Amino acid sequence: MTSKFRLLSSAMMVGAMLAGFGPARAADAPAKADANGWASYGKGLDNTRFSPLDQINTKNVSKLKMAYAFSLASLRSNEATPIVIGDTLYVSSSNGPKYVYALDAKTGAKKWQYEPDIPDDVMQYACCDVNSRGVTFSDGKIFVGRLDGKLSAVDAKTGKELWVSTVVDYKQGSVITSPPIVVHGKVITGFGGGEYGARGSLQAYDVNTGKQVWKTFTVPLANEPGGDSWKGDSAVHGGGVAWLVGSYDPKTNTVFYGTSNPGPWATGVRSTGDSNYGKLTNKNTASTVAIDPDTGAMKWAYQATPADAWDFDGVNELMLTDLKIKGVVTPALMQANRNGFFYVLNRETGKLISAEKFVPANWASKIDLETGRPVEIADKRPGPNHPATDICPNLIGGKNWQPMSYSPKTGLVYIPANNICMSMSEEPGVEYKKGVFYLGKDFPAKPGPDGYMGDIEAWDPVTQKAVWHIKQPLPFNGGTLATGGDLVFYGDLQGNFNAVDAKTGANLWKQQLGTGIGAGPISYSIDGKQYVAVVAGRTATIPAFLGDIGKLMTDASPEGGTLFVFSE
Repeated sequence: MTSKFRLLSSAMMVGAMLAGFGPARAADAPAKADANGWASYGKGLDNTRFSPLDQINTKNVSKLKMAYAFSLASLRSNEATPIVIGDTLYVSSSNGPKYVYALDAKTGAKKWQYEPDIPDDVMQYACCDVNSRGVTFSDGKIFVGRLDGKLSAVDAKTGKELWVSTVVDYKQGSVITSPPIVVHGKVITGFGGGEYGARGSLQAYDVNTGKQVWKTFTVPLANEPGGDSWKGDSAVHGGGVAWLVGSYDPKTNTVFYGTSNPGPWATGVRSTGDSNYGKLTNKNTASTVAIDPDTGAMKWAYQATPADAWDFDGVNELMLTDLKIKGVVTPALMQANRNGFFYVLNRETGKLISAEKFVPANWASKIDLETGRPVEIADKRPGPNHPATDICPNLIGGKNWQPMSYSPKTGLVYIPANNICMSMSEEPGVEYKKGVFYLGKDFPAKPGPDGYMGDIEAWDPVTQKAVWHIKQPLPFNGGTLATGGDLVFYGDLQGNFNAVDAKTGANLWKQQLGTGIGAGPISYSIDGKQYVAVVAGRTATIPAFLGDIGKLMTDASPEGGTLFVFSE
């Protein structure tokens, strides 16, 4: 490990439904959720993050004021999306999570708090900070993934712990930072660890008992179908973890997840190390996988970045909607990939429909629609004895985990995008050691072209073109929320919480919250009154990947950890 990697590693290491809740199948968070609530991370399991509520709209949003604020009692990268079930708001803090809270969604009064028993040493195994992106509800229970590789179920009314299951050994560098999804009485989760050489899998647990129902590895071993896409036995530590959130299509009974980079970052270990990788694509890494939620059987997979050489994870959330394409209503799956291309797939077949650059991207000229593969620029692929310079986008991606949203009213997707580039070189001799970074690359960052590093972008997924931009001076700004009031809400790294016109991008309201915002906002209604909520608390570890740019990010605002709720 180079001195730069040691410094980076050191920085990271220091660094019911309304009442009664109903039976398990009936209480699963629906693919398209109740208008007044916010039932899961992406509102519904389609992950569109669209609230049809329109009481707050372009005409009166300027009157928005704070209804209440609630301290999460934890600093460092607070990234949770709250959920609202009936009149109760559930939200997790960072650091484990240190706490899960149930609040009166109208007043912020605490109903209960749950404090899982998280070991003190988890930070050194959490690649990209000690975050928690939220919790999941089903069958009268709240489910939360933990940094110690465990999954907890607690009573939604009382906060009493009901069961805890071990998903993965966190000491191999596998932590859980994102909420699970629940389908047909099964709690489905992935975990992190692609940077530590974990082999990815998705796992399902019985909603009532916590017993494992199925486990599906994403990466095939040498003796399995697709195993010949890996050099030797490198798939054993091949990454491909599913560390973000899943989506669900009830029509086809299919769960979708994105998978991470292959391990190690050094391509010579697992592929040919150049753009002529042939069959050595490192199957199912940097991919979208479609899985039967009842059995765990994989239905299909689409790989966006074969033999990934740049850490272009394919984990970004997968948004499900129907689009009218060439006059035909098409069951679509959309993703703004970290590699800089916006993908539209047929979610029933996995066939690529279109893919275009939504940020400056020069590692590939285009995506071939026949093969589904990128047409690479060979000089931009870093490999053994082949450093590459001025690669766009940077490894944090044209978009990172911060969620985008989709408005069926405007037909636009609202993307929190990044514009950073990098150089990258590969180092020989990287070896797998449990619980230690498995990288083998150097990756100095630089600002992208045109003098901005972040962008809130309205994107037409049918024409694959941008409609408007809000350029940002820094990357890693917050997720977006689209509403029936023709509004888009988002936060930025300087701590501004904004409401803009969904059609034009014109800023209509802004509130300074005192710390950078990465989490996605939500909206809900109780007793006929609409609220907008967001968790604020800027990232702490990601800047360590970005050198001088990272210092600008940490200087932009102090750390924090507060839930803010607004109403008219």
